[in-house]
Amino acid sequence: MKVLVAIKRVVDYNVNVRVKADNTGVDLANVKMSMNPFCEIAVEEAIRLKERGIASEVVAVTVGSTAAQEQLRSALALGADRAILVEAPENLSSLNVAKILKAVADKEQPQVIILGKQAIDTDNNQTGQMLAALAGYSQGTFVSKVEVADGKLNVTREIDGGVQNLALSLPAIITSDLRLNEPRYASLPNIMKAKKKPLETLTPADLGVTVTETVKTLKVEAPEPRKAGVKVSSVAELVDKLKNEAKVI
Repeated sequence: MKVLVAIKRVVDYNVNVRVKADNTGVDLANVKMSMNPFCEIAVEEAIRLKERGIASEVVAVTVGSTAAQEQLRSALALGADRAILVEAPENLSSLNVAKILKAVADKEQPQVIILGKQAIDTDNNQTGQMLAALAGYSQGTFVSKVEVADGKLNVTREIDGGVQNLALSLPAIITSDLRLNEPRYASLPNIMKAKKKPLETLTPADLGVTVTETVKTLKVEAPEPRKAGVKVSSVAELVDKLKNEAKVI
């Protein structure tokens, strides 16, 4: 089977994010960018499926600027066979990204599509679900375990009450949870090999997709600094502060 893995270029999780002085967005000047951590887990799971002889090909895809080739090369170094970059504005809404990925899926005809459950920049947790709805694929979100048997994708997903086991008919879409696996590090030989692996560049127009934004960011602000805590000498004093100062009881 062919596995399509969607990844996203985001600000590295170790970076202290700063807001632009004019509050129009996040300051990305000289900021380290990386593959979204949940997308790394998705790539790792696709590679493991190939190593187990279940997947015949792993294709990495991203929607973004030319700079996103760096993250695609990272996916190739980890073990993906080829990559697709759909050049488009980086601030596209989840619905527009889902429409583009649906067009890529129509072109590639994968049996399984794996995405990270959410991106650490926007935290929307929407693209996988929207893609499943547009493509008409079965879906399993927040997946922590994947097995393939009898032509079905058996997944364990995290829910509020514990875990849920699902048998998904193929083609299927899954979104990776933190506990699905631990991503590997790319070796130097594989990093060098990744430079020679095919990377196709497309545009939404090439895929027959018209990008129309319906959401506009008006203002971006940093959260207010946390106030310093105080020590109390008794339970009575604690209750008094919670009641009269914090007004939470």
